[in-house]
Amino acid sequence: MLITRTISKTRAVIAQARAQGERIGFVPTMGYLHEGHLQLIDIAKQHSDFVVVSIFVNPTQFGPHEDFASYPRDFERDRKLCEARGADLIFAPEVSEMYPERSLITFHIEKLADRLCGARRPGHFNGVVLVVSKLFNIIQPDVAVFGQKDAQQLIIIKRLVQDLNFPVKIISAPTVRESDGLAMSSRNVYLNPEQRAQSTVLYRALQRAKALIESGERDAQRIISEMEKLIATASEARIDYIEIVSVRDLQPIARLDGQVLIALAVYFGKARLIDNIVLEVAGDQVREIPALP
Repeated sequence: MLITRTISKTRAVIAQARAQGERIGFVPTMGYLHEGHLQLIDIAKQHSDFVVVSIFVNPTQFGPHEDFASYPRDFERDRKLCEARGADLIFAPEVSEMYPERSLITFHIEKLADRLCGARRPGHFNGVVLVVSKLFNIIQPDVAVFGQKDAQQLIIIKRLVQDLNFPVKIISAPTVRESDGLAMSSRNVYLNPEQRAQSTVLYRALQRAKALIESGERDAQRIISEMEKLIATASEARIDYIEIVSVRDLQPIARLDGQVLIALAVYFGKARLIDNIVLEVAGDQVREIPALP
């Protein structure tokens, strides 16, 4: 496995792979990898011949009072995990390599970023699409794999590729969970033992919503209220949001129909944890969609 730190070297290595007829797969990460990230590598390997993993904590997607400085980092650990999983290249640039000057050309996202995490983290997704666009231009992958745990990000990236005509296929991957249902996240390391024990309430709330819908409930606010009641039983939990939106445009819906995203963000101490499920609701039929097409 190779490791590159500069854009020029990365492009040279990938050009050599492409000259040998290899398809390029890409997994963008901010490091401190867990099994969820590693399964993204597995999926990339299924769809390509040469897998690139980027490890870069991107400053443009963090707000002024967020955890950029304290975000967990352990490159040597990440290197070993990538190598064991069969990645071919790690691209791990410094901030000065990706942003040698302040960006004068930026992104503005309409509609898709005005709810959920986008409403609570102003400018976050502008920074995400900026760095993803830069990475797509540097690596020029044939396929790129993103996890559905970050469903809003996944939907925005799909629209980015569509609107800007990037020649890359986006593959979505199911959320990977701990045995007790907690979605895997690099930020789970922030949880103390009591918060970790209580954090299972997030997945239980999503499952409660699914059960209500399967029993015939279609009123979004009633479902949200039941989720709020369940999460309130966890003394360490502080709800940031619970929303039910249309997958098509990420806008709130009053009654469930079609593809819907049930998403939440909840604080446990300084850890802000997100989770979601996607359901297809058609009449009295309900089907969970583990990975958006």
